[in-house]
Amino acid sequence: MTFAATVLTLYPEMFPGPLGVSLAGRALEAGTWSLEAIQIRDFAADKHRTVDDTPAGGGAGMVLRADVLGAAIDHALAAHPACPVLAMTPRGKPLTQDRVRALSTGPGVTILCGRFEGFDERIFAAREIEEVSLGDIILSGGEPAALALLDACIRLLPGVMGAASSGAEESFEDGLLEYPHYTRPVEWEGRTIPEVLRSGDHAKIAAWRKQQAEDQTRLRRPDLWERHIGARVRSASGARQETKDGS
Repeated sequence: MTFAATVLTLYPEMFPGPLGVSLAGRALEAGTWSLEAIQIRDFAADKHRTVDDTPAGGGAGMVLRADVLGAAIDHALAAHPACPVLAMTPRGKPLTQDRVRALSTGPGVTILCGRFEGFDERIFAAREIEEVSLGDIILSGGEPAALALLDACIRLLPGVMGAASSGAEESFEDGLLEYPHYTRPVEWEGRTIPEVLRSGDHAKIAAWRKQQAEDQTRLRRPDLWERHIGARVRSASGARQETKDGS
């Protein structure tokens, strides 16, 4: 099944952009996923193709109109009714690898890219839209965020990365940051590859990598570490309960 990506944007020329090269580009050519970038202005009702207006109540900037957005979303849903609609916005729920993986197993996604001061709030009441954020940053528009979201999904599609296990040991897949990597030469500027990685002892290597992942996460991302520890405690508690109950 082809993963169908639809992007509603004022700048369709930004797509596929980087998604047209490397793994994503080859997958696009192979038909593993499809892309349609739709110009939001095509759904404006006036001759000037107006998509925005001044904020109600006053203030700086312009706001994307709900009537235009609604028509654009309805057009996308008519073609792909099973695809969830996501709006890229700083106030959205932070995107996680778990959410990316869930999206990659579905039929595709429709992404609404904002500009200016954002969207007329009524669009979220009138349509089922998931608000998504890449993080606590402000971009000039939703397009760069949409590219990142699509890249994260596409690389997980069957066959895109080659070996099925390619993404299994990466950051966030098990709640931890990834362990450090090394390659030739063995020595560079007085620094050598850790001896354990040259030992050939796979059990010791696995243990070293696990410890490194935990150490990196604890030091660099204490928020992830706290969640990881909490999940591990809950898992262990559940296992003890099953043993106690004999189930």
